Parts: sequence; structure tokens; C-alpha cells
Amino acid sequence: MTAIDVLLPDVPRKPTPHPQRIALVSFPGVRAFDISVITEVWDSDRTLRGVPPFELRRTATDPHTPIPLRGGLTLTPDRPLSWLDDLTPTDLVVVPGIEDPDADLPAPVLDALRRAHTAGIPVASLCAGAFVLARAGLLDGRRAVTHWHLASTLAARHPAVRVEPDALFVEDTGIWTSAGTAAGIDLCLHLVRTAHGAEAAAAVARSMVTAPFRTGTQAQFIEHPTPRADRDADALAAVRAHALAHLAEPHTVASLAALAGMSPRSFARHFQATTGTTPLHWLITQRVAAAQKLLELTDHPLPEVARRAGFGSEVTMRQHFASHLGTSPRDYRHAFRHPGRGTPKDQG
Repeated sequence: MTAIDVLLPDVPRKPTPHPQRIALVSFPGVRAFDISVITEVWDSDRTLRGVPPFELRRTATDPHTPIPLRGGLTLTPDRPLSWLDDLTPTDLVVVPGIEDPDADLPAPVLDALRRAHTAGIPVASLCAGAFVLARAGLLDGRRAVTHWHLASTLAARHPAVRVEPDALFVEDTGIWTSAGTAAGIDLCLHLVRTAHGAEAAAAVARSMVTAPFRTGTQAQFIEHPTPRADRDADALAAVRAHALAHLAEPHTVASLAALAGMSPRSFARHFQATTGTTPLHWLITQRVAAAQKLLELTDHPLPEVARRAGFGSEVTMRQHFASHLGTSPRDYRHAFRHPGRGTPKDQG
């Protein structure tokens, strides 16, 4: 638990009058794990914890025929693929991963995905679901990611796709793709965060007993020999915990390295190997997340939010919000502020 979690209560949101609709696109060969992730994120009632309601539907070419899954499981669809045609750009289409990237794909599924994207509806895929979007032509000329073990295959089969081999998930003009297995959880939580704010995503993550977001890249999970000490223990965990508990304080690579008892160069190298990102990028990501929470749940003026999150100035915070979230702190507060709170002084 971070200092921010201790200081700020979990304030419930009022239910939205029109729940966001999520279409889970199903067909033979989809992965049971990814379906479970999508269901856990969007098909559980967490309104008492401040999470808005969702309407998740399992769509298929034939909604009356159960779809077999690996492990003796079955999925029972409840809507035809035509349900996607009723969605709006505030809704979402999600494609689970598939067991076999070379398997034949139903033409109606590919057509429905193309129509949804043309209509401006966000489309996301988990793990090898990227191969489905690629077969539909939705990834041509776009950045995309899949499981690290399949990245080279995706690039070879679909040379028009700009494959990012290391990312946990990426977005390119309304198309989202994620790396393998657990990265699908990261993407689903990020999609909740994008649509409904950091606190809603954090509430979902807490109920799933998982981190609301992970920093770093897929590179930290690619198989390669590592020293036993690196496998058995994370010597830098205490440094990260200290930084999270003291975000308002200035931190540098040198100061964090001193806490770890390492030289700055050695610290930076071990940090990158452990987390998949640099110390300063990790720190900025944590500060952006803290600022999001403060903007949602407090009336602090923007300069005070910037100070508490460790940015030092409102200008610096605004620059990082633009690069990380594509919006400004003021606009973020306006979009995700909890109902019932007064208007902060910084918003007139």
C-alpha cells in the first residue's frame, strides 16, 4: 500500500445511466484464459466500490451454439456478431487470444471487426488475438504487439504490421494489442483506466488482487540465463517502496542508487534488468499515477497536485500528462472527477 492509498479514501462513483458496452468476440480456437480475464474485468458488479457498470456480451457467428475451449470448457454466446453494429465509439470490442495463429478464422468475424473499426469503435486483442486483427487487415501500417514468442512470426506473416517486440501493450489509432497471458490483464485494466479513470481501474485491480498497472516492457520476461541472485530476490524492492512512499521528494538515479548501496551505473543496470525500464521512467510513471488519483479524489489546486506527486511544478506535470496520457491535468480532472465534489479553485 502506498502513501497515496493511505491518505485518500475509496469514494464510490454514482452509476452511469448508460453502461459502456463490451463485445467479446468468440469463435472456435479462442483461449479460455483470455475469456476469463475479459469476464473478470467487465462482467463483475463493482459499483459499490466506485466502478461504473458495464454490459459485457459474448458475441459469435451462431449465438445458439456453445463454443468448445481447451481443457474441457465451453463458452455459451449470448449475442450474434451483428450486435457489434449497434455499438458506439464509447463502447469496446475485445478479441481473446487464439490457440493456433495458423488456424482458419471465420470470415464473418473478420468482417464484423472491420465494420466496428470503420465505425470508430475501439478494438482490442489479447495475446495472439493480434493475428486475428492482422488477418482482418486492421494492423497494416500500425504498431502492434503479441506474445514475445510469437512476435517474429507475426512480423513474418504480416510484414505490413509494425511489430513492437518488447511492449506489454500498445495502441495505434483506436487499435489495441497486448503481449501474452498476464499482459492481457494489463491491457484490460488500462482500457478501464482510459474510459473511466485511474481509481476505477485501481478498484478493479484490487478486487482481482493484482497491480493496477505494471511498468517496464515484455523484455523482462523473455527467456535468457540470469544469475541465481536475480531470480531469487529483488534487491531493489525496498528502493522502489521508499520512492513510492516519498514521491513528493526529489529523486535521482544517484540518490536511489545510494539507498541500494550501489553505484549509479550498477543500479541503473540492475533496475532495468529487474523491471524492464529505467529508474527515471519508472518514477515518472508512478508520479503520473499518483497525480491521476489526486486529481480524481481531491480539491487540491494543480500546483499542489504537482508538488505532492513529485513533479515540482505544474508545467512539468502538464508535460508528462501530455506524453503519457495524451491530455492535460485540467482536462483529466474534468473528465474523471468524482461526482459530488466542489469545483477546485484552479478550475474557476
